[in-house]
Amino acid sequence: MDYKNTLSYLYNSAPLFQQIGSAAYKEGLENTLALDKHFGHPHTKFKTIHIAGTNGKGSCSHTIAAILQEAGYKVGLYTSPHLTDFKERIRVNGETIAEQYVIDFVERERIFFEPLSPSFFELTTAMAFCYFAHMQVDVAVIEVGLGGRLDCTNIIRPDLCIITNISYDHTQFLGNTLPEIAAEKAGIIKEYTPVVIGETTPETRPVFLDKASQMHAPIYFAEENNREDFPCIENELKGLYQQKNQRTIVTALTILKNLGYRIDTSCVRNGFAHVCELTGLMGRWQKLQDAPTLICDTGHNVGGIKYIAEQLAQQVCRQMHIVFGMVNDKDVRGVLSLLPKTASYYFTKASVKRALDEDTLCHIANGMGLHGSPYPDVVSAVKAAKQKSLPEDFIFVGGSSFIVADLLTHRDALDLH
Repeated sequence: MDYKNTLSYLYNSAPLFQQIGSAAYKEGLENTLALDKHFGHPHTKFKTIHIAGTNGKGSCSHTIAAILQEAGYKVGLYTSPHLTDFKERIRVNGETIAEQYVIDFVERERIFFEPLSPSFFELTTAMAFCYFAHMQVDVAVIEVGLGGRLDCTNIIRPDLCIITNISYDHTQFLGNTLPEIAAEKAGIIKEYTPVVIGETTPETRPVFLDKASQMHAPIYFAEENNREDFPCIENELKGLYQQKNQRTIVTALTILKNLGYRIDTSCVRNGFAHVCELTGLMGRWQKLQDAPTLICDTGHNVGGIKYIAEQLAQQVCRQMHIVFGMVNDKDVRGVLSLLPKTASYYFTKASVKRALDEDTLCHIANGMGLHGSPYPDVVSAVKAAKQKSLPEDFIFVGGSSFIVADLLTHRDALDLH
């Protein structure tokens, strides 16, 4: 098999959660533990940092990886979902996993894993851990896929755990209340292992305190960190929500230094200032065009869109155009209620099976005072927004990681460079 056929095999034999949703979700760690045993426990061959949370875990993971790279470490980075290519999920010092490694891994190991019928994420996680061991990384930054307690990344024994924040998302798996969701994410807290909590609410804070106490884990709340251990940081990521992520990251870095990691101020500044170049991060308030300005962002739930809406309200422009699409398992009305009423809307759907139909989204949004028209795909929606925009206008594209993925995949066709 070549790389393209290998991916087709993976997607068809172990369906992606991002494509089909709950049907791809497997609860429990049985498959993960079987894969881990088969491969000789590769995650024990390197240090790890484990990051969970409803929003912000991708930005925090990439930034911490960038800083550790600048500090001279060989750094693995495992994140999800990918935007334009599967290889984005698994990186070493910013370089994506080699296509040949993916091909060889599947060819060599399918006779073992096929009888297990693992999920796509279970298999991908095993591949990542094997790759990091193969590449002899010093440390790997591991982003939780979904939740925490039963996530297949949760077999690692990290130096540090980070939980960025808690808001409503994936409630069908994690619970319908903030304490229930917090309990699932608190499942990554390990015995005697320090944990940083980025944000709390009155409902979630006791959950974290209780779990940390049970595990004898030192707990640190980033909101209480008023120290300036790394002053004058210029963050390449410009979203308003990055201010909270930055405090979480700085708190984590202080703990890592106390654990013996060599991290000086210049490495921190360089990591923050060049995180996209160092790690390949995309889709976080990312500017793709000037005159008119075109920004995309992967925020996709009430917690994330709240900050995006606040940032949209600060934009100075003649007219705002919003290209928007969602998947069908999110709080659609909750998200739409946050968006500006004065913008022109282009409702669309991403090229995944979970995408909410553009006509349905348009109908709901129009009924809530958001006026616009439906478009069958992201390319046609963005083209329409560009055609109707003057140089002094502002275009935002978002609502789902998969809307941004389609946008970035078709940058050339849209003349976005």
